[in-house]
Amino acid sequence: MTDASAPGASVRLYSQTSHDERGNFHYAGDAYRPGEPLDQLAHRIEQHLRATFPETSFSIRTLKFAGGRKVTAEILDTPEDLTGRDAQNTFIVTIRDQVERFGFTRSNLLQDFHSCSFYAEVTIGRAYWSALARRTGPANPVEARVPLAAFRKRLKVGDQMELVAAPAWHRAVGTTRTVTAVRSKDLIFDGRTYMDFPRAADFACDGTMVRISIGSEHEPQAHLLYRWLPQAQAA
Repeated sequence: MTDASAPGASVRLYSQTSHDERGNFHYAGDAYRPGEPLDQLAHRIEQHLRATFPETSFSIRTLKFAGGRKVTAEILDTPEDLTGRDAQNTFIVTIRDQVERFGFTRSNLLQDFHSCSFYAEVTIGRAYWSALARRTGPANPVEARVPLAAFRKRLKVGDQMELVAAPAWHRAVGTTRTVTAVRSKDLIFDGRTYMDFPRAADFACDGTMVRISIGSEHEPQAHLLYRWLPQAQAA
């Protein structure tokens, strides 16, 4: 998976590379390929991460902008418990070190100079917190009998959704709202409020109760629990 095509390619990791006494920083990864197209770069990074961390799943996104290119590796699930900030930082550095092996960076903080083949970012996705909540036992569990795709098709204008439970900061618990529109990515309630449909992994519906995970590193178990009242029942 490595490629030492860059002259003087470093065997050190990015996090192990320090600035010199003049503020210069130079890192060239052993898998760096000069002039590599972004889609090919992202594909190689994804393959490498899957091989290096077989129990961890990732989503790789790319972005081109006026100042350069960016590769984001989003952690979707891993057996690692990333609840604590130290655990998060350590794991993110470990992953980023592997991503940085595919690029180079030259910079000098004292001269406000920075040049790199691409910007690397590692994030922990909401899907991870949903998976962690499932492993630890979710609060207000709902049996997943109705898939998200089927729920979108069955949800109709005039149906009502009663918010039964939510995080403490949520003010709408106990509120019943009527659906006024169902679109491909979201639904609209009366009062011109809307709700995005979640990822399938964050959704569970037993035909009556609907549970949507919205967990984060601060509150992994956070979720919305709705009682679904089809129009015939709501009337």
